[in-house]
Amino acid sequence: MDKLYSPATIRQIKDRHNFRLTKSLGQNFLTDGNIVDKIVESAAAGPTDLIIEIGPGIGVLTAAAAAAAGQVVAVEIDRNLIPVLAETLKEYDNVEIINRDILKTDLTEVIGNYEKINGAERTGVKIIGNLPYYITTPIIMKILEDGVKADSLTIMLQKEVADRILAGPGTKIYGALSVAVQYYCTVSLVAKVPKEVFVPQPKVDSAVIRLDLRKEKPVELISEEAFFATVRGGFGQRRKTLLNSLTGVMGRTKEEIGEALKQAGIDPRRRAETLSIQEFADLANAIAGRSGVSAEGN
Repeated sequence: MDKLYSPATIRQIKDRHNFRLTKSLGQNFLTDGNIVDKIVESAAAGPTDLIIEIGPGIGVLTAAAAAAAGQVVAVEIDRNLIPVLAETLKEYDNVEIINRDILKTDLTEVIGNYEKINGAERTGVKIIGNLPYYITTPIIMKILEDGVKADSLTIMLQKEVADRILAGPGTKIYGALSVAVQYYCTVSLVAKVPKEVFVPQPKVDSAVIRLDLRKEKPVELISEEAFFATVRGGFGQRRKTLLNSLTGVMGRTKEEIGEALKQAGIDPRRRAETLSIQEFADLANAIAGRSGVSAEGN
């Protein structure tokens, strides 16, 4: 079979299977082999690694992943693509296709099915995918909040969302998503991807980023609930000062928030976009009422 990322091949496959793109699923197929290679190389999977792919489409990235990793499990929501994948991936005996919504899939259970790969103990779990624009953030946060035991996520997503994830304090695009992802992961840019390398062509550019899941969290917390409530509260009304935007968070009064800010050493006139993750942690611990206490067991 010709290269799966060739626009001509994609057209032939669509015609042969009478496949129609589903706009609601955000289906855009990649036609640049260099980007495919960069995603797989960045995932850095070997013969005893498991790759989980989100949204394989017609199998462009899946085939490259199968050539690199010991086992690939691809989760595809569109049942009309299952026979397409059966054809495009027929030469690979190390690929399992699961016809399921990734947001309703227990990835911990999937990973548990592959304790051994190629007769050896599994050494790593890498997640890859070309994420649909409309549910990018829910997918990422589900994986992180579920505590899926993966080493990394190497994912293609809308450039605007990638920029927000990578953003640091003091920038206009730094927000709750930046803090949440960076709390769970170290983040890096792999590649920028122009919209012209997709079929059909989307309206926006994309980017590939790699998220390496932290073995240890970057800050000590009394309560993750208080931390994320503080982050959401601060950015929920980002034009307001912290004293005003955080009033009511965790049931705290304006006076209590003022005391917490003082305890954390943070000027109450500052805004959420100026705070580092450490400052959010200090403030959340103060709001929780036990600043400086060890976060063991959290």
